[in-house]
Parts: sequence; C-alpha cells; structure tokens
Amino acid sequence: MAANDVPLDDKAKRMRDLLSSFYSPDPSMSSSSPKLASLDSINTASFDANQYMNLLVQKSNLEVLLKRHVEMAAEIKNLDTDLQMLVYENYNKFISATDTIKRMKSNIVGMETNMEQLLEKITSVQSRSDGVNTSLFEKREHIEKLHRTRNLLRKVQFIYDLPARLGKCIKSEAYADAVKFYTGAMPIFRTYGDSSFQDCKRASEEAMQTIIRNLQGKLFSDSESIQSRAEAAVLLKQLDFPVDSLKVKLLEKLEQSLADLELKIEKLEPAGEDSSNLYQGGSLVDNHEDSVWEFSEAVRAYLVIFPDSKNQLISLSRDLLSRHFEALQQYVHERISSADLVNILKIIWTDVLLLDNVLEEAGLPVVSLEAAQVVVKKYISSKFSIFQQDISDSLVGPKERVEEYTLQVALETGKKTVLQGSMDALLDFRLLLDDKLEPVVNLRDLIIDYVQEGFQGFFRTLYDCFVLLSEKKSASEQGLKEMAQSDKALTGLVLVLSQISVFIEQGAIPRITEEIASSFSGGGARGYEYGPAFVPGEICRRFRSAGDKFINLYIKMRTQRISVILRKRFMTPNWIKHKEPRDVHMFVDLLLRELEAAGSEVKQILPQGIRKHRHSDSNGSTASSRSNPLRDDRLGRSNTSRARSQLLETHLAKLFKQKVEIFTKVEYTQESVVSTIVKLSLKSLQEFVRLQTFNRSGFQQIQLDIQFLRLPLKEISEDEAAVDFLLDEVIVAASERCLDPIPLEPPILDKLIQAKLAKG
Repeated sequence: MAANDVPLDDKAKRMRDLLSSFYSPDPSMSSSSPKLASLDSINTASFDANQYMNLLVQKSNLEVLLKRHVEMAAEIKNLDTDLQMLVYENYNKFISATDTIKRMKSNIVGMETNMEQLLEKITSVQSRSDGVNTSLFEKREHIEKLHRTRNLLRKVQFIYDLPARLGKCIKSEAYADAVKFYTGAMPIFRTYGDSSFQDCKRASEEAMQTIIRNLQGKLFSDSESIQSRAEAAVLLKQLDFPVDSLKVKLLEKLEQSLADLELKIEKLEPAGEDSSNLYQGGSLVDNHEDSVWEFSEAVRAYLVIFPDSKNQLISLSRDLLSRHFEALQQYVHERISSADLVNILKIIWTDVLLLDNVLEEAGLPVVSLEAAQVVVKKYISSKFSIFQQDISDSLVGPKERVEEYTLQVALETGKKTVLQGSMDALLDFRLLLDDKLEPVVNLRDLIIDYVQEGFQGFFRTLYDCFVLLSEKKSASEQGLKEMAQSDKALTGLVLVLSQISVFIEQGAIPRITEEIASSFSGGGARGYEYGPAFVPGEICRRFRSAGDKFINLYIKMRTQRISVILRKRFMTPNWIKHKEPRDVHMFVDLLLRELEAAGSEVKQILPQGIRKHRHSDSNGSTASSRSNPLRDDRLGRSNTSRARSQLLETHLAKLFKQKVEIFTKVEYTQESVVSTIVKLSLKSLQEFVRLQTFNRSGFQQIQLDIQFLRLPLKEISEDEAAVDFLLDEVIVAASERCLDPIPLEPPILDKLIQAKLAKG
C-alpha cells in the first residue's frame, strides 16, 4: 500500500496487512530499510520481536505489561478468526468461478457447427433474392412508371373537377371540405395556373370568394353556435384571410354568448318532482353540457387563430365560472338539500374540467374551489336560517288555525322542530361530507368547521330570536298579529319559550353534541388558536339563563296585568266617602279570573309539583295569629280608641310570630309559578292599599274582599302560610291607613260571603 494513503482505523489496518501478507508473492520485496524501534512498529513488515520486547519492558511496569498481554492475546484470537473467514470466503468464490467456467464450456460445445450451418443458409437466401431482383427489375420499373403516370392523371382530373366539387360543397355547406380541396390544389395553381389550368383556377377562385363571403356571414351570425363561428374563423385563417382585424368583434361575440351559457338553476329544477334525480341525464343538462363544450372548442380554436388573446380568453372563462357560482349562491338561500347542491356542483365541476383541458393557464380548478368554499359556507348558513324560521313558525302556529293552536301543541311542536330539525340538518351535512366530488373532498375540514360554527351561531341567534318573540313589538314584527290580539297570547308564548329553552339545554344540546362528536370530529382548518368551534357548555348556560329569564318574565307579565286591575280598583273611588259594603267587589272576580287563566296556561306547559306548607295552623301560621285579633278581639269594640289600641297589640304580636319565607326561587312547576304570581299580586295589593286613606266603610270593604279571597287563593297556591301572611298584611295596611278601623262583625262578614258564593 502507498505510504501516503489516508489513515485507517486499527481493524482496517490489520485487514490490509493480512491481505498484503496473504497475496504477496515475495515478502522480501517489501521495504526492509531499518526503522527506529517503537511500540507502534508491530504492524510493519520490518517488525523485530526482540527489540519490541526490550522496548516494552523498559517503558512499562508490570501492570501495563499484563494489560498488554491480555490485549495481544485478544488481538491474536481476532486475527486468527479473520484469517479463517477470509480463507473460507475466497474458497467459496473460487468454487463458484470454477462451476461457472464448466457450464460455459458445456454450452459452447456444438455452437460453432450451428453457426456454420446458419451462414450457409443466409448465403443461399441472399443468392436467390439477387436472382429474383434481377429477373423482375424491368417489370418493376415499368410498373412504377405507370403508377406515377396514374397519379399525375388523377391530379389533373382533380384540378379539372375542382370547380364542380367546390360548387357541391357550397350547396351542402361543407366549407371545411372545400377549403381542404382548394388548399390541396394551390401548389399546382401556383405553378401552372397561368397556362394549362387558367380556366380551372379562375372558376375555383370565384367559388372560393363565395365560400369566403359565406364564412364571414357565418362568423358574425347570432343564430350560429359558438363552435360554428370558431370553425369559420379557422377556415378563413387557412385561406390566408386577414382574420386578425376581426379579433375584437369575434371576442365580443364570444363574450355575449356567456349569457346563454349561464346556469339556469330555476329551469333545471322540475316543480313537484323528487330532487334526488335532478340533473341526471336531463335534456336541459345535456344542452348545457353541449353548449359549454362548444364554448371550450371555440376557446381552443381562438387560441390557434389569435395566440395573443390568451389573457382575454382566460378572463372570459373565469367570468363564466363566476356567473355559475353567483347563480348557485342565490339558489342556496332556498330550501334545498345537500344532494341538490352537490348535483349543481357536479355540473359546474364538469364545465371546469372541460375548460381546464383547453385553457390550463386559467387555473379554473383553484378558482372554483375558492368559490365552492363560499357557496358551501352560505349553504350551511342558509340551512340554519331556514331552521330558525321553522322553529319560529312552530311556536306561532299556522295562521288559518290560530284558535286551535294551544300552548301544549305549540310546546310539543317546538320541541319536535328543534330536535328533529337538528338531526335532519346533521344528516344533510353528513351526506354532503360523504360525497366524493373533488371540491367537496378538498373542503372536508372546512365543512366540519362550518357545521360546528353554524350550530354555535344558530343557538346564539335562536336565543336572540326568543328574546324578540317575548317582546310585544317584536311579536308583531314576527307575524304574531293574528295570535297576539291581546297580552294573553304573548304571555302564553313566553311560557312556551321558557320550556323550549329548558328542553334545548337538557335534551337537544346533549344529543347534538353526541352526533357532532361521532360524525363531525376533526376539522381544525380555522386554526386551533381560535379554540373549538362548537362549545355546548356555553349554549347550555345561555339557555339555562333564558329559561329562568322567560319564566320570571311570564310571572312579571301576569302580575302586571293583575296590577292594572288593582290600580283601577284603588285609584278610581274616593275611599274617604266610601259607602257601607253590600257585596264583594267585582275586582275580586277579575283577579281570580286572571289567576285562573294563568293556572290554565301553566297546566298546559309545566309539570305538577309537590304542594307544601299545608295546614299551617299547626306551626303557628300568621293566619291564625293575625286573623283572630282582628276578628275576635275587635268584636264588640265600637269606638275608635279601642280599635287603635288593638292595632298596637297587633304590631306587638308581629314581633313574636314565626318568620314566614315569602319569595323563593321559582321552579318549573305549576304550583311554584302560580304561587309566585299570587304572592306578587298580594304584595302589589298591599302597596296600593298603603297609598290610600280609608273611612270605616272603605276599610270594611277591603276586609270583606280579602276574606273572600282567602279560600280560593289557598286552593291555587302551594304556600298557604305565605298567602295567609300576605292577606293579613293587606288587612293591617288597610287598618293603618283607616281613619276609623272598625271591622265588620263575623256574622255580617259570613253572610256577605255566602251571598256572593250563592250568586256563583
């Protein structure tokens, strides 16, 4: 090996030395010049064992010597193994080479004889072929001469027949054949047109002038198809007609033809038919595809005729595509299915592929994918808008059957519309997602994001819609004039909205979340930094709050109606000059009628709860502790001083009464809502009483009315203790505002009440 080789590692060096020692024919040829002894010279050809041992003993201690002994023993063992493997490998190679040589010798045997036989046969064939060529030479020359003469005669005959042929082409409007015939004869006319074929040339040129005029007329005719115009332009160019001057007009005609190529979606959809078979093999679709194919062929022809018009043709192609998608954007606002959308996208995508084959530089697939993204997003948004309108209509009910549309029907219809509409929308979106159309496949992740975002936005807008429906002004705007002739319809609608909100939180959202997780997982095209597109927890919180808001709004509206009755009752008469009571006042009937109406609405919508605070006398209710002083202790006191002292005793008794919880959290039960309305009404009644000043008769009238209300209010309220307490508060407030608070005697009070009950 050369002395200037690249340094190798120890194993490579050992292998090199082994190969060198094994294959070297004369070890004496290697360098034998004396070298300085060193510990590294063990792998050289001039290695001296004695010098090496002496040097090793001099430079090393016993521990190093033992370590070197172990290392050398291992190296010797490795060298023996490597040498043995090297011998085995070379032996196998030698055996393989020997076998190969033997096979070659056996295959070559007999080949020389075969080659000699082949050479003899080739020589024989060649001699016979030369004989045949010699014998047929004269006949072949004669045949070729006759063939050339025949071809020449055919050409001459073609030239003489050319005017007649062109005339037939003009009659049959086969202008392409006429141009082909004439251009084929042009070389002969150039050579012999002024001598031998002068008449034929003149007649042919006259016929071609007629053809050129016909082609020009066809080129600018509005009744001709785009493809026919393009073919006419190509033929004129082949006749060396200056068509470049016609480029502007031709491109304007092509641009005007775009209006006929627009996708007429309203014509593609047959009324009253199943849309699943739309656009499949219909004549209108076939006509559209034929028209677009003609347009693509015209573009192809114009690219050949006008090479510098590529940018204008790209603009026209993109304009056609833009018109398609604009028509589709208008169409998706209607109530259509994903199958309808995909079928129209297939038509557009077919047009895109046709034009892309002709004009690849336009990048129509990329443009169409961006436009399809916008269309799909608008379709999903429109789907949710229509769904929201369906929910609003289900709550309002059909206009022709407003009277029959009860609150219970509105609630059940609303629940069904929310849940079934959500499932139908998810199914429709899943069918869109599963379609194999290339633009849809490319938009898969975006569609998933749009669906999730759509549901999130839908429930937000649905909440806003519920708020609008709960307002009087909005109710009229939403088409509730016929149903909302009075506040009664609006209050019932608010109650329905509260239960729909609860249903959305507890029933619809969990089901929708499950469907989205199973069929619309993935997405992420909008970017994970924006967070998840669909957040069911936020929707549940929103509608939980909406349910509480609407149930409280219903109670407020019902209480306000009662407050109007109470205001008229207490603001109208002059209580200082009030006459002695003869009957329960009619406002009591109005109040009970309002409470009965509220109870009727609540029974249609809310479930029945558990009545509480029954028989409150056993725990020291305010009824027994308050009514007794007014009815028993005041009996027989005919003067004002005794009555006022009794009033003082009543206030002192309030300090020792058991505290009654009046207003609690409203629950979604019949009893809780009606009881809250009763409590608020009585509280309002108490405030109106405090604003007036009564004479004795006015105070007694209040006493009579309150005593009559006591039994029916207990029957409709779940909290009798609170009702007793509030009724007593009204009596106390009236006594405080009375100039002479002398109550009616119990027999008179009972007689008047019985008389009222007898009237019914």
